[in-house]
Amino acid sequence: MTRFIGYLLLAALAGDCRSQDAAFSSDVKVVSLLATVRDSSGKVVGNLTKDDFRLEEDGRPQTIRYFSRESDLPLTIVLLVDTSRSMETVFEPERAASIRFLEQVLREDRDVAAVVHFDVKVQALQNFTSSREKLSAALSRLKIPSRVSTLLYEGIRQSSESLTRKRSGRKAFILLSDGMDIRSRTSIGTAIEYAQRADTMIYSVLFNHPPLLPFRPGTVAAEARRNRGPRVMRRLARETGGGFFEVSSDSPIDTIYAQIENELRNQYSIGFTSDSNDATGKYRKLTLTTAKEGLVVRTRDGYYPK
Repeated sequence: MTRFIGYLLLAALAGDCRSQDAAFSSDVKVVSLLATVRDSSGKVVGNLTKDDFRLEEDGRPQTIRYFSRESDLPLTIVLLVDTSRSMETVFEPERAASIRFLEQVLREDRDVAAVVHFDVKVQALQNFTSSREKLSAALSRLKIPSRVSTLLYEGIRQSSESLTRKRSGRKAFILLSDGMDIRSRTSIGTAIEYAQRADTMIYSVLFNHPPLLPFRPGTVAAEARRNRGPRVMRRLARETGGGFFEVSSDSPIDTIYAQIENELRNQYSIGFTSDSNDATGKYRKLTLTTAKEGLVVRTRDGYYPK
């Protein structure tokens, strides 16, 4: 936390907030959140000021003490790749686009990324590095197993706990999956909680393709399968402050990666100190809005106090 507050102070001194309460001491528990704002046409809005935002915690107004329009903090990315058998038809385009994305988005002097895959097991093929060559090599080692299993929720939990929880700055999972979890011992609620406690956003990229074991069209099972993946991927993104994207002929993976990069480069960094005296550690609900009409704010919907 001390390192992260240091980053906040440096950004505040370099930006527009030189006169905006930037002097946090190391014993002050600053709650930080990253927000993306879009207009009615879906375009990212990057010219708002601190006074344009309204923040509430459990319904109580909070004072925004830190604000920056530029998210120049170091970026930590975990590429979470579904390598289960259901992803076989989209596997190669997914791999190639992921290599191109990391080559474009990573700044070698400050950003790092890791590669994790999940199927019958969860495995980190490459720990955090800024080396594009090492990340590309890790992606080239991805393989589809012969057995059927998709430990999606377990992948999020393990990656949150072992990779992002102890890191500071901006953290994001780029999750490539059809949203179908098979045989995880972790529930979706627990997976989300681990990501929230690690202050990690989930950018869900949905591949909504026909199932490996097809159901007869029009049956209850077919409809449940078709709707489950998108519902899961939307929830993972919504409750962690990330974004949801669906791969289609009109929105290929390369286009989606460009949108994610645009968001990561145009976020608002917001910090506040909670007025709550509750020491139970229970989840606190956050609501961030703007005073301007027609704008949609996306950020995480709450946090667990540390």
